[in-house]
Formats: sequence, structure tokens, C-alpha cells
Amino acid sequence: MEKRNILITGGAGFIGSHVVRRFVNNYPNDTVINADALTYAGNLENLRDVESEPNYIFEKLNITDSEAVRAIFKRYKISHVIHLAAESHVDRSIEGPMEFVMSNVVGTVNLLNAAKEFWTSGEHVFHHVSTDEVYGSLGDEGLFTEDTSYDPRSPYSASKASSDHFVRAYFHTYGLPIKISNCSNNYGSHHFPEKLIPLMIHNILNKKALPIYGKGDNIRDWLWVEDHASAIDAIFTNGRLGEAYNVGGLNEWTNIELVRFLCRLMDEKLGRTEGDSEQLITYVKDRAGHDKRYAIDATKLENELGWKPSITFEEGLSKTVDWYLSNKDWVAQVTSGSYKEYYSKMYSDRN
Repeated sequence: MEKRNILITGGAGFIGSHVVRRFVNNYPNDTVINADALTYAGNLENLRDVESEPNYIFEKLNITDSEAVRAIFKRYKISHVIHLAAESHVDRSIEGPMEFVMSNVVGTVNLLNAAKEFWTSGEHVFHHVSTDEVYGSLGDEGLFTEDTSYDPRSPYSASKASSDHFVRAYFHTYGLPIKISNCSNNYGSHHFPEKLIPLMIHNILNKKALPIYGKGDNIRDWLWVEDHASAIDAIFTNGRLGEAYNVGGLNEWTNIELVRFLCRLMDEKLGRTEGDSEQLITYVKDRAGHDKRYAIDATKLENELGWKPSITFEEGLSKTVDWYLSNKDWVAQVTSGSYKEYYSKMYSDRN
């Protein structure tokens, strides 16, 4: 295989850091360029274990800056892209939609334009990583397939749907070698504490209220982040050009069932009396436009590429809780902002 210079955008974030680590470790002959703007959810603490590897490079980059994107492509002769950079929190999109338009739509088009400009010959792949939220909301039955019509309900999902459409348009209009994956909710280590599972772990640990939207009956399909990283690898490496692949765990839980299970799991691990943590559950006003149910059909990915989740949700959640209990300093650092000082110390001379 010819040496690849792989640009991974958003590689300091939750999912991105797992993807970067996988590609740095599994493909030592390739160069992995991690480009991240280091906004609130981007954290170089996530990648300390690979930062000294010879095939790893970090560049601070805001993908809304088209000239900076072009410069990265030119400087490193980027041959492949795994595009993960995105504003991703639904509540934040409701409060400030334009930031999501700029990052998720304009930023994606900037990357597409750079690829179109510089990829004039040779083998290339532009893998765009997206979400199942672009499909809208399901009723009590059925699953999202790759043929499900888009029906986004929040500014976040609308921005991701738009970026998906632009990626497909560049394939059909310009012949850009693209692939798309749409994944269900992820969980695992290094997850920023505003998201449901790490927030609940953090609050249970500190005996704080566990806020549940509405009645807690919204349903999500959950996937261990390491399994998502392996799916991205499979699609990026062996998926068909111009195709989209759904990635999911066939693992549906209502929010309240998930939180109650997490309470029992943590009570056991912390040596607390069973039921102690459940008393912390507090119901709060529901999120605007809160989709009822998401569920992914990943049959295409399994049939074409042989991918399946490697562990059950119960196993993955136990591993996740163990990681957070063993890495309390990480949560303190990402919430305090001290990692920004670490970034300056480690990388100020490299940029």
C-alpha cells in the first residue's frame, strides 16, 4: 500500500481521539495529521499516549478558515481525509445555530474544496463522519436504513444533513472520492462531561442531581466508541466510493432505563447501598424538538464489510465507568481548562 498522509479533523475530540489513536497505532507507515480547533470539547489530554509517535502530527486548525485548510493540504500533501470535526451538542445548537452552520456546513465545504483542488491524480478517500440524527425521529417500530429520507429536527441535525448533502454533491458533480457513515450515539472513555453518560457518571460520583429530560422515555441506540472507530476504519479502508454506511449497535435504551442501570452499576462499584444513586434522578423540562427514537439498521455494513459490535452495552458501560473512576483527574482537567496550558507548553513552538 502506498504511504498515506491522512488528515483527521476533530481528532482531539471524543470520537476523533479514538480514531486518531487507532490509525496511528495500526498504520505506522502512514502519517496521521490531527487537525483540531481545540474548542471546549477538544482536548490534547486525550492523545498523550500517541503524541510522541513518529507518524503523528498535531495542527491547530479551524476548518471555517478556508486558507488555513488549503495550507494544511499543501504543507502535508494530504492524500486522505477522515472528517470528524463538528459542533455536536444539540442543546448548544438550539441556543446558537450559526456556530453550527459555520463549523458543520461551511467547514465541510472548505475541506471539500481543498480536496477538489489538490487531488488531481492518485488514490484518495474523503470519509465524512455523520450522525443518525439527520434521519429525524422514529415511531415505536422500524429502523433507519441508508435509504431513509432525511428529516432533521434540530439546528445541529440540520447542519449535519446539509454537510452530508454537500459531500454527496461533490461526488456526483466533481467525482470526488467520498464515503459517508452515519452513526448512532457513542459512549466510552474521554467523553466530554456535558453528554448524557459521562454527565451521569460524574454526578453520581459526586452525589449531584441526575437531570432527565421530560419523562425519560426517549430512546437511543448506543455504540461503544471503540467499535465506532473500527467501523470507520473498515469503511475508510474497504467501503465503496460514493456510498453511505449506517453504524449502530442494535442496542436501544430509554434514557431513564439507561440512567437507572448506570445507577445500579455505580452503586455496586462504589460500594454504596443499592438504590442510593437512583434517588438523585430529577426530571427537568424537555428539550425543544426532542426526537422520540433513533435506531440504526447496520445490515449493509455487516454484509459488505463484515463489521459487528465487539461487546455488549452492559460490558462497554462497565468498562466506561471503570475508566472514569480511574481517571478522575481527566474530568477535572477538561472542565477546568488546564489542558489549554498543556497545549501551549507542548505545541507553541510547533505552529
